[in-house]
Amino acid sequence: MTTTDARSTGRKPAQIVDMSWDPITRIIGNLGIYTKIDFANREVVECHSTSSLFRGYSVFMKGKDPRDAGFITSRICGICGDNHTTCSNYAQQMAYGVKPPKLAEHITNLGEAAEYMFDHTIFQDNLVFVDFCEAMVKATNPGVLARAERTDAPRGDIHGYRTIADIMKAFNPFEGEVYKEALKVSRVTREMFCLMEGRHVHPSTLYPGGVGTMPQPNTFTDYLSRLMRVIDFVKKAVAMNDDVFDFFYEALPGYEEVGKRRILLGCWGAWQNPDVVDYRYENMNRWGKAMYVTPGIVVDGKLVTNNLIDINLGLRVMLGSSFYEDWVNEDPFVTHDPLGNPVDMRHPWNQTTVPVPQKRDFDGNYSWVMSPRWYHPESGQHLALDTGGGPLARLWSTALSGLVDTPYVKATGNSVRISLPKGESLPETTLEWHIPKWSNTIERDRARPYFVAYAAAMALQFLEEAMGMLRDGDTKVFENFEVPDDAIGCGFHEAVRGVLSHHLVIRDKKIANYHPYPPTPWNASPRDIYGTPGPYEDAVQGQPIFEENGPDDFKGVDIMRTVRSFDPCLPCGVHMYMGKGKTLSTVHSPTYGANHG
Repeated sequence: MTTTDARSTGRKPAQIVDMSWDPITRIIGNLGIYTKIDFANREVVECHSTSSLFRGYSVFMKGKDPRDAGFITSRICGICGDNHTTCSNYAQQMAYGVKPPKLAEHITNLGEAAEYMFDHTIFQDNLVFVDFCEAMVKATNPGVLARAERTDAPRGDIHGYRTIADIMKAFNPFEGEVYKEALKVSRVTREMFCLMEGRHVHPSTLYPGGVGTMPQPNTFTDYLSRLMRVIDFVKKAVAMNDDVFDFFYEALPGYEEVGKRRILLGCWGAWQNPDVVDYRYENMNRWGKAMYVTPGIVVDGKLVTNNLIDINLGLRVMLGSSFYEDWVNEDPFVTHDPLGNPVDMRHPWNQTTVPVPQKRDFDGNYSWVMSPRWYHPESGQHLALDTGGGPLARLWSTALSGLVDTPYVKATGNSVRISLPKGESLPETTLEWHIPKWSNTIERDRARPYFVAYAAAMALQFLEEAMGMLRDGDTKVFENFEVPDDAIGCGFHEAVRGVLSHHLVIRDKKIANYHPYPPTPWNASPRDIYGTPGPYEDAVQGQPIFEENGPDDFKGVDIMRTVRSFDPCLPCGVHMYMGKGKTLSTVHSPTYGANHG
């Protein structure tokens, strides 16, 4: 701990404490957050995000049969593996020149919709909301809990809870009503997924060219009956989240600064439109804009592009502060795209992964995560885009483009309107997500239940279209193809927590180069060669601390809320290290609150 002079008038002399959480364990791997906190002025003054796990999929994909790519890459992730299979199939379909039958696209879309509903629900209600539940708020901000007990919940007529504190209590781990109900919902949505993709989370029925799911009438009616069972839960979830998050803004003035960063959002689009998509690169702008979540890059609140070809060409993978050797002196795999546009050496098509293990050094290299950036031609900057945890970027991009216009979901230019039918107890409901003022912790979390509603609404449309085809006797679900000698392909999709791309190069019928870029490398990237911090680092660094505890019993709840708002997979036990090796063991996991009162 060191004390320095006050940096400006009105500020107290700084009281800096080194604090780190490592690992914030999760399914994909290890995430560590290292901070310097000024307790005198209640703010985080420095943050580094580091990962100590090397994966290496791009290394061992080389030389494999490209048709195996979807099955291998699903193993990248134990919670959203199907997103990888889907994205890999999109890339392969481009390379092979094959378009799956329409019904196969509906089946894939239904599986992905169920995955979004499953994963967002279990993450929001069983992991994120632990940081906002009664037990956690009592331990970190007792003054806020006291106020919550006196504050009526404005949307109580929808969700049934009288006060804000009653909602917080319902999210207490293992004991709260909503916590327990969310676990049941995650089982039902997983069943919906398996009806379409065979197995969760590594699909057994998704292939390039189509699906192996047999389209029987009960395949779709079984899915629909489950969807209707959870539709009211979705409506209540949106109302409860809005009540709690609005309350936080009121109870803690300035809370909008927590996790706030410049609006730099990326979305690669989701759910292909079977009537438009042909997987030809030359037509990617057209079919990208027809997706039911519109791709887009949003900078300072404005849509910079929604053209997937531009998005693709702007991708850059920088080494920055990561443990790899540079590849710029290697021969490129792809010099020009199929339209003749030059492809940069730092593009995923040209990347070569050469790991160089070394000691972690926060002044040098400190992470196994590279630094993906998007090159913005107008400004000449390499932008450290984030995904807003997935839903924030998807909703923002879709709203601004104003292209999605379906029976259940409409983008208006400044909002997304979602219509859900009558459920077991609640009437037909129209929800509207409005573009917020900030890209911050609360808005990343708020967007998540709205996107669950979006996924439920789109699933209704996919079901209606699929059942219509079945009634007409159109049951084809697979299109044959040949693997070419040489080809390239790219797939763009949205994994649950955001942007997902797969880039494939085939030579002599084998994989010559393969690079999957999921959302976590974007969000968890370290500082790049220009010194630009990655999104986690940027969002945490400079944020105020509202927790009432001092350094000795500090839980770091505001920092944890920020990191978790990006959805870095499953957060579990966290060890906190303070200053000169003094270790406090604290738990920011679902068990918190079960044995703390």
